[in-house]
Amino acid sequence: MLLEVRDLHVEFKTRDGVAKAVNGVNYSVDAGQTLAVLGESGSGKSVTAQAVMGILDMPPGRIAGGEILFKGADLLKMKEEERRKIRGADMAMIFQDALSSLNPVLSVGAQLGEMFEVHRGMSRKDARGKAVELMDRVKIPAAKERVGDYPHQFSGGMRQRIMIAMALALEPSLIIADEPTTALDVTVQAQVMDLLAELQRELNMGLILITHDLGVVADVADKIAVMYAGRIVEAAPVHDIYRSPAHPYTRGLLDSIPRLDQKGQELYAIKGLPPNLLAIPSGCAFNPRCPMARAVCRTDVPPLYEVTESPAPRTSACHFWKECLHA
Repeated sequence: MLLEVRDLHVEFKTRDGVAKAVNGVNYSVDAGQTLAVLGESGSGKSVTAQAVMGILDMPPGRIAGGEILFKGADLLKMKEEERRKIRGADMAMIFQDALSSLNPVLSVGAQLGEMFEVHRGMSRKDARGKAVELMDRVKIPAAKERVGDYPHQFSGGMRQRIMIAMALALEPSLIIADEPTTALDVTVQAQVMDLLAELQRELNMGLILITHDLGVVADVADKIAVMYAGRIVEAAPVHDIYRSPAHPYTRGLLDSIPRLDQKGQELYAIKGLPPNLLAIPSGCAFNPRCPMARAVCRTDVPPLYEVTESPAPRTSACHFWKECLHA
């Protein structure tokens, strides 16, 4: 297994108390496999990824428990110097806002080349040549002429390609893409996702794709983990999720996707708001918004049940997953 997250807990100390952002997350991804992590803003998707990458702000953040195994070694037990060697070289991240992630006063060639200067000890001239190769690889037109341009001189889609090139620079085993298509139009979104899938196949990388958009991952993910209030509430192969969700929250996310055959109808929306992480509801955290909630949902935290009606391994944190499956 390339990456395995076991019972991860992350919390943030605030003036009002302790916010429990990640509550016992378990997931894994292997080489050549794509895991999509879905959920609304505040569900814990990005915080989990930051903990994996070792870029969590501490304080106020704190990893309160769990293991993060990368190629069998627990990252949480490593010294920062060891993790720094892994970061970028063996594990990389694509951030959602390319404009704020790139340095506005350095050319894209300098920023791409820095990876080779720092990690490979290359000269500036050779690193610039590698930067051109990377820009060609992610299909940026006229790369040789544009390697000296600055981030603001590129379109949103091209900046995102530069972020992908930066993540790919040292050919890591694992890439975490955090909302890589945010703020891009639908056509460019498809191009970026196709590019990621193509490069993944070429390098046999593991890919964790963080998003709130079920439509984006339908054609690229192998399996999906749905997060709510810092916990994975359903995990399943991608086709099982779309065919028959086993958790009311997953069903709500699917029903919220606009459909061509429902023209003129009011769009569905999950009622209410995600919970305050300082005061997560007792029982199932989704119960105040759930149309299937009953008394037990307000008192007992549901375990991750094995969905026995599926031939592939899948789980659901719902007391009434069978009813949801056949709804």
